[in-house]
Amino acid sequence: MNFRGDARAALEHYGAVFGGAVTIATYGDFGMPPDAPGADRVVFGLVERADGFRVMAYDIPGETGGSANAGGTRREHGVTLTDQPFFVSVRGETLDEVQGYWDRLAVDAHVVEPLAASAWSAGFGMLTDRFGVTWILDVQ
Repeated sequence: MNFRGDARAALEHYGAVFGGAVTIATYGDFGMPPDAPGADRVVFGLVERADGFRVMAYDIPGETGGSANAGGTRREHGVTLTDQPFFVSVRGETLDEVQGYWDRLAVDAHVVEPLAASAWSAGFGMLTDRFGVTWILDVQ
């Protein structure tokens, strides 16, 4: 995922949402002079769990101002309308597991479609989090 200065905050949030180890390396860690603008920004960030779950993120060089505003995705007349190039999909094995992720991601988020039973899943929902990332969560 690409961020504009808030990759560290997003990675820390996703680590709290999904569990696992958070690894962050800055541009300064890779040789940028420490006093250069952006040296403290994330060049490599990862949330990783032992079961193989991984989410990666970084800050786009030279971009500032935080991530895109939430709400670029919405439902109208039974269809999803969006200006975003991708969604992140996370599946869980149980409704309780997915509900836990949902509850933590939903803080300060724009709910596109509430988590609820659907024709294909015991739980399906879509939201755009406080960092502008749209997530689809469902039960396998």
